[in-house]
Amino acid sequence: MYGTTRGLDVLQPLRVVRPPVPARSLTHEGGDFEKLFEAEYSAVVGVAARVLRERAAAEDVAQEVFLAFHLRYPNGYQASAGWLRLAAAHLALNRVRADGRRSRRELKVRDEHRTDDTPETAALAGETRHEVEEALGRLKRRHAALLILRYSGLSYSEVAAALAIPVSQVGVRLRRAEAALRKEIERDHIVPPL
Repeated sequence: MYGTTRGLDVLQPLRVVRPPVPARSLTHEGGDFEKLFEAEYSAVVGVAARVLRERAAAEDVAQEVFLAFHLRYPNGYQASAGWLRLAAAHLALNRVRADGRRSRRELKVRDEHRTDDTPETAALAGETRHEVEEALGRLKRRHAALLILRYSGLSYSEVAAALAIPVSQVGVRLRRAEAALRKEIERDHIVPPL
């Protein structure tokens, strides 16, 4: 299909603009967004709280997750509960990692300007995060998300749905994730030789 531009006889292809394809109307058990929010809010906050250990921060994460879900799937999504919980786990992990990076930068700046350290001050400065949170922050995202989802109370089938993997793979991947977490925690406890 060709047309002219501004009275010129130059033939140029016309662009055909198609309307966006509407999203599938698969909502949470036939309900709307408000019902989904009411049904899943406490579970999403719970997942985030297990990582962040702060109710207010977990509620902030839950709000961001629900907003992202609503923007991405305005007409709903079949596996909405799993998507919401997985997104909460990822966002909470991102916050832990960002907080860890910020803490390390702040400690570095503080150490550069420090003139007299006492052993007590040095010990307190080194204890900025709980060791499991730090280890989770260093894990691969898939391992950390799997651990968070499973230990936030989801069954193997719910974890499988959230991660889009076969149920038969959840146990194997969970053992690998636990081994990786154990290795990270043990790495923190190794005393360097003098």
